[in-house]
Amino acid sequence: MEGGNIDRRKLLKLAGITSGLSFLPELSKSEPAVSNKEPFTYCLNLATIRGHKLGMVKELKTAADAGFYSVEIWTDTLETYLSGGGKLKDLRRQLDDSGMKVENAIGFAQWIVDDQATRRKAIEQLKREMDQLAELGCARTAAPPAGATEKKGLDLRIAGDRYREILMLGEKTGVMPQLELWGFSANLNKLSDLLFVAAEAGHPGTRLLLDVYHIYKGGTSIGSLHLMNSNAIEVFHMNDYPAALSPEKITDSDRIYTGDGVAPIREILELIKHREQPLIISFEVFNKNYYQQDPVLVARTALKKMKKITAGL
Repeated sequence: MEGGNIDRRKLLKLAGITSGLSFLPELSKSEPAVSNKEPFTYCLNLATIRGHKLGMVKELKTAADAGFYSVEIWTDTLETYLSGGGKLKDLRRQLDDSGMKVENAIGFAQWIVDDQATRRKAIEQLKREMDQLAELGCARTAAPPAGATEKKGLDLRIAGDRYREILMLGEKTGVMPQLELWGFSANLNKLSDLLFVAAEAGHPGTRLLLDVYHIYKGGTSIGSLHLMNSNAIEVFHMNDYPAALSPEKITDSDRIYTGDGVAPIREILELIKHREQPLIISFEVFNKNYYQQDPVLVARTALKKMKKITAGL
């Protein structure tokens, strides 16, 4: 309820929560943004309002005004904020004052590629980004197959070793990389690929980052999702897609509000939701029509439609 959101933010301010505090979760579990009695934590991936070109500060304010307490940020937007003179401590203060938590970050370091020089730079990039995210209280960052999307044939055993390397980096920084499914990619476009890489990594901090759209785009069978246990997925990207577009023709910009398309969202959530802690469901679209609308309205609509489709789960 909207009134409840206002009350909670006031209570957080009265409690004197400051930007200097950092609550980083253990590897085996993440601090939920809501009561454990709730099955889901509702989150906004800021790609949803990225096209409005608001900048980091206004994006966070928009999410808060729409009723969100959890967000996924983009590392390039954060970098733009910092290069323009912004301070991490000020951003952390804004988050704390609004009662908001950064659940995950979206970045594109090419940690998985074969070229050693490129991969070395990617590790340095990840270390820098992880350190920044840790200061914001964020305990996760996406690890997609960036740089390995065009040519098939990536050795998944080697990819497992490389994923383990960045997981160990995550142990040091407190920000764990989430192995991300990209349905359009030549590699890691199906759940079976992610499971293989995860198994080869052999690390207890392994987590998978899935998406309604990418499951459809890459051709992953919904029936395989029962292989996920309650710890395998902490963040799940929510969206929908229209019936008229096949996996071959659909693109990132065709994603729409949950419930406005034909995706089997409730079936997916039934298979992957947690029993002991909330699953973070993060709304992510790149819809040009939404970018033409008021950003608070877009974010508020996303939250309303997510709650509608998860009712009773």
